[in-house]
Amino acid sequence: MDIFLKCIDSVSDSTRKEGMAAIKLTALGRPQLLLQISNILVQAQRFFDFMHNPSEVPSLAGKVDKEFFRQRLKNLGVDFAYDDDVQWLSILQKKEEGSADLLAWENLVEARQDLAKIFKVKSLVTGNVEQIVPVLSEEGQEELRQMLHRTDTIVKHAIDREVRVMIDAEQSYFQPAIRRITMELMRKYNKQRNVVFNTYQCYLKSALDMARTDLNLAEKEDFYFGAKLVRGAYMNQERERASSLKYEDPINPTYEATNQMYHNVLDEVFQSISRREKGKIAVMVATHNEDTVRFTVKKMKEYDVYPSDKLICFGQLLGMCDHMSFPLGQKGYSVYKYVPYGAVSEVLPYLGRRACENRGLLDKVRKEKQLLTRELRRRLTSRGERLDFHLRDH
Repeated sequence: MDIFLKCIDSVSDSTRKEGMAAIKLTALGRPQLLLQISNILVQAQRFFDFMHNPSEVPSLAGKVDKEFFRQRLKNLGVDFAYDDDVQWLSILQKKEEGSADLLAWENLVEARQDLAKIFKVKSLVTGNVEQIVPVLSEEGQEELRQMLHRTDTIVKHAIDREVRVMIDAEQSYFQPAIRRITMELMRKYNKQRNVVFNTYQCYLKSALDMARTDLNLAEKEDFYFGAKLVRGAYMNQERERASSLKYEDPINPTYEATNQMYHNVLDEVFQSISRREKGKIAVMVATHNEDTVRFTVKKMKEYDVYPSDKLICFGQLLGMCDHMSFPLGQKGYSVYKYVPYGAVSEVLPYLGRRACENRGLLDKVRKEKQLLTRELRRRLTSRGERLDFHLRDH
């Protein structure tokens, strides 16, 4: 946490408060804790998806009638009473009389009561109080509170130093927790301007659904939405884990499918920009793909989004794809270079992992070398011609 705070200070001082700082939640708590929280959220969502059968009950904007919900539980043999057996209902956010927000039901982050009591009901069959979905232990709950406190400290410091915070995406099995926490931070802090940005990995099959859900939530509750769009950096790990644990590969089957997913997410972003008040959505297109940059620029023109609006910016790693970064900047687009920094012994392993995760970038490096070589020759030739002319003139 202290290192992240210093990073925010560095960004504020060196960029005249125009820069961004990226943080990872796995650095602020045990990764296993995020895995547990993700499991709880996934199981809870599956439970409510099962309970809410669209073919049997009308649902408007993510809402379902609570009486229907109670009846469906009773049909399953669950004693759904108006007492402490169903304390998890207290985390519902009532939007209108007789309805509840499904998106809020899966929100365990802001629950003030003991999380162990959430989703615990009495079975009519056995008479025992049973857990519908897994929960955190008391120790896990304390770890969660500490992690959220560290995250909260970082965001508050970023606000004081006028720096925006991008919360990096990580492996898909951590993402339900990371995404949920990030959206809660947006709800809390993105009321006046964009402070917190979420990250969407477009190599995931679920990328468009997640982006659309979060964009709709931000529009519905009228808070600022910030996002960074990436392709993703953990493909080998994801596929190996899916294969070993026998679950569906979460990654798109081909590179072309990932490109299409990226463009579909961008389409969704621009549609949301067109519906909302200008400035409510800010997105970084973090890519080294020239076609995606062209696609984004085309969409900006199509939706009358100008570079000066600063709704869309571009991002590339420091030292990579400068042949894209500089022309974009010269045309007035906002461009950021992602800068990993620190002791050589600490940064080199990170850069090594990035090189392994992004083997495809080597093709970009080769292209840059060719462009640099061509430019060097041009300058040397130009210098030789000027020197020869100078000598003849004398």
